[in-house]
Amino acid sequence: MKNNPLQKPKKGLFIGLLVFTCLALALLAILLWWVPYVGLKNIHPYMPHILAGLFASVLILVFLGAFILIFTIIRGRDIFFLKRIRGIVVKVLFPLLIGVGKLFGIPKEELQRSFIDINNQLVLAQAAKTRPNQLLLLMPHCVQNYDCKIKVIANPNNCERCGKCQMKDLLELAENYHVTLSVATGGSLARRIVVRNRPHIIIACACERELSSGIQDAYPIPVFGILNERPNGPCYNTKVNIERIEETMGYFLRV
Repeated sequence: MKNNPLQKPKKGLFIGLLVFTCLALALLAILLWWVPYVGLKNIHPYMPHILAGLFASVLILVFLGAFILIFTIIRGRDIFFLKRIRGIVVKVLFPLLIGVGKLFGIPKEELQRSFIDINNQLVLAQAAKTRPNQLLLLMPHCVQNYDCKIKVIANPNNCERCGKCQMKDLLELAENYHVTLSVATGGSLARRIVVRNRPHIIIACACERELSSGIQDAYPIPVFGILNERPNGPCYNTKVNIERIEETMGYFLRV
């Protein structure tokens, strides 16, 4: 599979907020050093210089980490420490940037979409060839027809494949590639599914909120997130992009 499944990622918002946050931290560090500057000299003549050195070291690490992250996002290739960088993005930067985004009135869903795209970029950059039994397709329950009486959450194979929703297409896709397909109602069930299957990589479809929290919950297992389509509103007869799911599977399986 030659095509890269990551299509036009929204890098600008995430990178812009990251740069702003780094600059704000730099100004805060300077302020924290300057305010007690006079008092520190009374303790010891070298104390202001020691404190300045500590702040400078922290700022260098912050800016270096930001530079490496931005460089990786732009290049889209694996570099040293990439796994740790994704962990920092997932566990530290995203919650921090959500808070910064609120100060500027940026909609949370927009930040979540940007985070999902950046996460996908990092997942692709470190992706190794995956065996079918190591890949998990995790779909939202709302992709099933709302009026259907068949329960597919416990076992997707219960589906009668009537064609009224995309469960039939997803089952055929999973069978063709010999991968596991699971359906979840939310975060708690999704976590149990991940623990039970212990995949090396997950391709998940959901809304912005569920994908963002799922990526964080599943870490360090890499999750490639694909937003679902909601022609009838949230959580009701939603759609998934079958073509993109298959393209992404082919990328990880190298077929």
